[in-house]
Amino acid sequence: MIQIANEFLTVTLSPQGAELQSVKGAVSGLEYLWQADPKVWGRHAPVLFPFVGRSKNDQYTYQGKTYPMGQHGFARDRQFEVESQTDTAVTFLLKSDEESLKIYPFEFELRVFYQVNDMHLKVGYDVKNTAQSGPMYFSVGGHPGFKVPLTDDTQFEDYFLDYRPQKSRVKIPLQGAFINLNERTLAPTDVATDINHPLFKDDALIYELKGQENKFSIRSEKTDHAISLKVSGAPFIGVWSPYPTEGELVCLEPWWGIADDVDASGELSEKFGVNQLAPGEVFNASYEITVK
Repeated sequence: MIQIANEFLTVTLSPQGAELQSVKGAVSGLEYLWQADPKVWGRHAPVLFPFVGRSKNDQYTYQGKTYPMGQHGFARDRQFEVESQTDTAVTFLLKSDEESLKIYPFEFELRVFYQVNDMHLKVGYDVKNTAQSGPMYFSVGGHPGFKVPLTDDTQFEDYFLDYRPQKSRVKIPLQGAFINLNERTLAPTDVATDINHPLFKDDALIYELKGQENKFSIRSEKTDHAISLKVSGAPFIGVWSPYPTEGELVCLEPWWGIADDVDASGELSEKFGVNQLAPGEVFNASYEITVK
């Protein structure tokens, strides 16, 4: 395990999946991150790459060949190397190799970096197409799970989602594991949403962000402790908690990519929301977690 810290936060990470393991208040000792109960959800904050969400039939086609691909890609299950580290920051690196090329025919470097600053934790992704020729198609995203309730004297239902800016957003419904673009609706995210387990009976709540700056917060009127996730440039965000299994967590997931549409062809270059990089190009994305 690797730790980065300042006088406000202590953050623990693992090179396995470049995954957050703990986000604690340095003075209070309060844990903000979900602690991966395998009976509920056995992860903390997986890195989603090179796919976000599920592909139809757990496969995709590129240049006439079909490849297998599990939900959210493979990076979360791979060992990263520690490329650089200071007291307050760390960068993890994953490169394409013989095994990855069997299921994802692109040469790449994926860097995942974390940096603490006051009560903020910045999380970033750099994706580079290291091939000599040909485009690279990919998605990337975060899936941090936050501990709800945050304190022993509050309950799951004491919390609510607060959206900034306060405006309506387009909501993309799921049909099983896949999005249904034809059924998009306008969601009332101009007001707060009470958190409860039935809220997630149809899986994740998915909103279009259109690349603008957005902040989603988990708050309660019964405690001053809260969690916020701010992101600019992400086209989508998912909000998820396990159902019908009732876990004490809520995930706020900024996505640069999304699951297949119910009408998807399966051809990678036609995938809705997919990113494209020319040889040598680098894609940059980041978000910020703030705790109180």
